[in-house]
Amino acid sequence: MTKDGQKLPTGFGRLWSAQTISSLGDGVTQAALPLLALTLTRNPMALAVVTAAGTLPWLLFGVLGGALVDRWDRRRTMWVADTARAVLLGIPAAAAVLDLLSIPLLAAVGFLLGLGGLFFDTAATAYLPDLLRRDPALLERANSRLRGAQTAMSGFAGPPAGSALLALGRAMPLLADAMSFALSALLVRTLPAMPRPVPEVRESLLRQARAGASYVFRDRVLLGLALRPAVGNIAFLAVETVLALFAHDRLGISTFGFGMLLTAEATGGLLGAGIASFLGRRLGTGTALTCTAAVEGLAILGLASAPNPYVAGLALAVCGAGMGATMVLGPSLRQAIVPAHLMGRVASTSRMLAMCAAPVGAFLGGWLATTYDIRTPLYAAAVLLLAMTAVTASMTSNRRVEAALRAAAPAGGPAGAPVCGPDHPASKDPAEESAPDLL
Repeated sequence: MTKDGQKLPTGFGRLWSAQTISSLGDGVTQAALPLLALTLTRNPMALAVVTAAGTLPWLLFGVLGGALVDRWDRRRTMWVADTARAVLLGIPAAAAVLDLLSIPLLAAVGFLLGLGGLFFDTAATAYLPDLLRRDPALLERANSRLRGAQTAMSGFAGPPAGSALLALGRAMPLLADAMSFALSALLVRTLPAMPRPVPEVRESLLRQARAGASYVFRDRVLLGLALRPAVGNIAFLAVETVLALFAHDRLGISTFGFGMLLTAEATGGLLGAGIASFLGRRLGTGTALTCTAAVEGLAILGLASAPNPYVAGLALAVCGAGMGATMVLGPSLRQAIVPAHLMGRVASTSRMLAMCAAPVGAFLGGWLATTYDIRTPLYAAAVLLLAMTAVTASMTSNRRVEAALRAAAPAGGPAGAPVCGPDHPASKDPAEESAPDLL
């Protein structure tokens, strides 16, 4: 196991800077888009279309995208995706200036931004283990810093900035996000080059994609790690779809106050990311993941019954803390136990399950709010999160996690220091070998 005192490589600092800048722009847009949509319509189902559009690329291209990332240079994939997203955001910005914004345009832009995010996020997830030599301790520290910065920028600093920029003009938050993507692309281009994945010339793209998906579904730990965000996204998108309306109509929160509400969630997320490693050491990674999932469900229940904005902000902060810790512990474990040549496909399959669930949550939230009451999606989300906690607890128990790390370690080496040599079982392609059975 790598000692905690070992320094992260210099290249990580540039990757962290790129994602931090991009996350700030994302936070600006995260607050601005729902508010822009609210200026065009107050129909919950129309708002759900805008919310769900950015997740649809994962449903349509998720696994294939991972297979392509496992073929392509991962650094190049990241900077090209960010450059394309910077150019794309100029379209709605121009439409805002010309007063041509519409729900279909916002949905289309959201879809294309999501497609760019698919390739960038998958490539970044696959690039990080190579940069850190697949060391579990370094991966956990790195993911904690990445998640902390993402939470701070996209939730803490970005939403108030987005609300303030929107007051200056409808194009301003979109242009700010475009600039963040451009700066991120420039930084990513300076990252050190990593060896390209070994091409599997005998197999088609579809066969390689199917092999990556099979690896996830045959491994209990990886499947449990994938199910948590999948079910979680149904719940969280059901909440997110109606959150602006809930905050305005039930809590009496203004436009600026809505940004501050999101900031409360980000503050909790920052804390959760910071204490994730401590929770993993204290409770074990499996138990820590179960506890954070339960905390998220109880926090959403508190949000649904909140009598005022202060209680709602506290509930979102607690929920954010659970999410922040989960998003450090889960990906770090996955990156430590998955072979390098499968990382893109496994990451994209896991993310696809999560993102494909998001449109379900968005439309569920819109339907429940339209059919019943604006609080109903929140109560339904809490029930889903608590049920998911009970179902997946045994799949990612401490015993299974420790077994996975031992299986990924070199013979005679310490658990949690995975290698992918030709004789290691994890290096076999799932098209020829089943994923390791951790039952």
